[in-house]
Amino acid sequence: NNENEWYQIHENIIRKSSNKYTAPSINYGLIISLQLLRGDIEQVRRENPLIFSRGVAITRKLGFPDVIMPGDIRNDLYLTLERGDFERGGKSVQKNIEVAMYVLYADGEILKDCISLGSGEPNLPEYRSFVLYHNNSPRWSEVIKLPIPIDRFRGSHLRFEFRHCSTKDKGEKKLFGFAFTPLMREDGTTLSDESHELYVYKCDENTTFSNHALYLGLPCCKDDFNSCPNIPSSLIFQRSTKETFWICTQLSSTKLTQNVDLLALLKWKAHPDRVMDILGRLRHVSGEEIVKFLQDILDTLFSILDDNTDKFGPLVFQSLVFIINLLRDSKYYHFRPVMDTYIQKHFAGALAYKELIRCLKWYMDRSAEVVRQDHIQEAMRALEYLFKFIVQSRILYSRATCGMEEEQFRTSIQELFQSIRFVLSLDSRNSETLIFTQAALLNSFPAIFDELLQMFTVQEVAEFVRGTLGSMPSTVHIGQSMDVVKLQSIARTVDSRLFSFPESRRILLPVVLHHIHLHLRQQKELLICSGILSSVFSIIKTSSLDMSVQEEIEMMVESLLEVLLQTLLSIMSKSQSQEAVRGQRCPQCTAEITGEYVSCLLSLLRQMTDIHFQRLMENFQSKDELKEFLLKILCVFRNLMKLSIFPRDWNIMRLLTSNILLTTAQQLAPALHKNFAETDFDFKVWNSYFSLAVLYINQPSLQLENLSLAKRKKILDKYGDMRVMMTYELFNLWQNLGENKIHFIPGMIGPFLGVTLVPQLEVRNIMIPIFHDMMDWEQRKNGNFKQVEAELIDKLDSLVSEGKGDENYRELFGLLTQLFGPYPSLLEKIEQETWRETGISFVTSVTRLMERLLDYRDCMKGDETENKKIGCTVNLLNFYKSEINKEEMYIRYIHKLCDMHLQAENYTEAAFTLLLYW
Repeated sequence: NNENEWYQIHENIIRKSSNKYTAPSINYGLIISLQLLRGDIEQVRRENPLIFSRGVAITRKLGFPDVIMPGDIRNDLYLTLERGDFERGGKSVQKNIEVAMYVLYADGEILKDCISLGSGEPNLPEYRSFVLYHNNSPRWSEVIKLPIPIDRFRGSHLRFEFRHCSTKDKGEKKLFGFAFTPLMREDGTTLSDESHELYVYKCDENTTFSNHALYLGLPCCKDDFNSCPNIPSSLIFQRSTKETFWICTQLSSTKLTQNVDLLALLKWKAHPDRVMDILGRLRHVSGEEIVKFLQDILDTLFSILDDNTDKFGPLVFQSLVFIINLLRDSKYYHFRPVMDTYIQKHFAGALAYKELIRCLKWYMDRSAEVVRQDHIQEAMRALEYLFKFIVQSRILYSRATCGMEEEQFRTSIQELFQSIRFVLSLDSRNSETLIFTQAALLNSFPAIFDELLQMFTVQEVAEFVRGTLGSMPSTVHIGQSMDVVKLQSIARTVDSRLFSFPESRRILLPVVLHHIHLHLRQQKELLICSGILSSVFSIIKTSSLDMSVQEEIEMMVESLLEVLLQTLLSIMSKSQSQEAVRGQRCPQCTAEITGEYVSCLLSLLRQMTDIHFQRLMENFQSKDELKEFLLKILCVFRNLMKLSIFPRDWNIMRLLTSNILLTTAQQLAPALHKNFAETDFDFKVWNSYFSLAVLYINQPSLQLENLSLAKRKKILDKYGDMRVMMTYELFNLWQNLGENKIHFIPGMIGPFLGVTLVPQLEVRNIMIPIFHDMMDWEQRKNGNFKQVEAELIDKLDSLVSEGKGDENYRELFGLLTQLFGPYPSLLEKIEQETWRETGISFVTSVTRLMERLLDYRDCMKGDETENKKIGCTVNLLNFYKSEINKEEMYIRYIHKLCDMHLQAENYTEAAFTLLLYW
């Protein structure tokens, strides 16, 4: 609607300011297609050759890309023609103003092909703006690119000529003024990236500008005016004080800078006496400028170092450390590949390694005596790239001299590591500054391994690292933050390429395990420790075919197994107490930590061989130590059965866990009957093993009958029926008890009866002789088996009570009744004994009891009438009173019958029921 708004037409459309423009008819439009191409320009060229065969224009980013790689040379000045304010010049109407722009060299020559109006268009010697009708304050906002050669930049300037275009004679354009600006200041810096208000000078249409020196001595802007106050008034060109002209510039150059300190550094040879000051001022240069000119700055620093190592070495070292740490900032982190490329392909300082090692060692040796350690900490943080420069410098030197001074280099590295160990061995408990220094060193330390491997053997580097990690304080009381840093350094060591070599792992593993053992014993930093152990087990599992792995496993068993068990017991007990006390959170007792340590324990047990278990048992100094270990590991295993460590749908992990526990239990069983049988019998150990076996056999994940045929077959093919295997272990241990079986009567009747409920024929057949044994041993001791009888009846009755609502309960009890059925059954065994009559009577009574219990359960669960429920209860009550004379069971059912009468509001019958007590 108004051409004065043309400069922001695109913004108005985007903002939908419809009052400032008129939308075109729907019949008009422009159709474009877009295609997104991924990768850098070279990759896009390779993958899409057809696109580039059609004369595609490539437009570079206005400004710098995220990363400027070495060798990417660019020198573009982007100029925005913003606006102007001009006088009417005595006319009644405003002017029609056109701006013409030229780029001129120092000698006044107009540079050809240095003005670009857009990608794909040929470069021009001049630019002419569009003309706004009768507007003395035009706004253009036109962006022009000036691709000026670097060698022509110094001394060049821009000239803007202003003309009034006549509306009567369209070919008439009258010059009335001009403005100009140099591209470089006198100090050598380029035009700054900002808006510039230029002075407008008066002239007429006859002005030819043949002698550019006539105006170049004039101030071009306010800053220029302030720097040259004594300007003669008798000049050819007079400034129009009421007229101004604005431009905005943005330089995208990898060779020209707008920073005077950076320029002084790059041109240091012009002022060799100022090098100390120039290096000191590098810290004042912005990060953006440093990363833009990274290659040139690094080349300059090493050039200064070569010029006078003794004088400038420490300052060059500080400058290098400053730049390296700048790239650690998240803002510039993506420039690290630029530094890597520079070191590998462009760095040429073959002698630099000597001074870098000397300065680094000097900083470390001073850490014990200096109060302010900022510079030392910065050097520690820059360790990775300092070593990259050291190693690459040494490689260049060796290449140039055919390996001369190799021994001196190795000695200097060994001395440097002595200084590293010295820093870490210092007592920092009373010095926060020293803690920060040690932390900075430990954080950077693992990053230098790969560099060292270029110059030393795997074993030599491992020895360096072992000595360094071994020099750290063993105590875990130096402060929580330092503990974390120490463990993080160990974690990164374990994750490094160095640790993957068996020959280095043999050297490093003992010191890693030592620090882990200390922290686990104190229950400190459990999450980090578990992460380190997980990494170690993963690496060892990957290398499991190597012979050295067996030694590593033995090392881990000796160092970790017992403390792992203690840690798990502690975590599990805290986890259980946490459940008891709602609302309390303990970060060390989360499910994540429990799962991590369970996985670590399982990984260790899984990789242990028969020899490892044998040596483990032999290493116990006394039976008390062995007993303590067995109780711990059996307790942990029982907790694994009880607690849901892994989610229910992690079937593979649950089966693998069961397989590992079974294998371990089989390995532990000989230790029981070898060390704790006969006269050395220990009830606690045996009872712990039996309890584990019962829990194991009954765990839901092993009940194959609940699975589909395909899943069942898959599990049986891979693992077999692990319930049967554990039942055999239980049976064999029972057989080894001898006379000590009596200690488990009647205590284990209930648990063993629970095993017989497992719907697996072989499991039941294995368990039958155990019940026979129990009756036999009580008969021998007491002349009867009333304890077995009472316990069995009580447990059967309890099973009925607990089974209400369970859909599979009828099937389970059906299986239980088979225990007393035809051969192979308990009855068949009893017939061979002298107490046949008593045994037959007992089994018959139990069978009849089962019938009544099942009837009672069915009545209670079903929709039977109250009379039938009462009848079933009376049957059970009479059975306990008259047939097997179990008074406590009789009383239990008197109360149940009374409650049923009260519920039916039969108060008289309830009272008569209670009279049955008498």
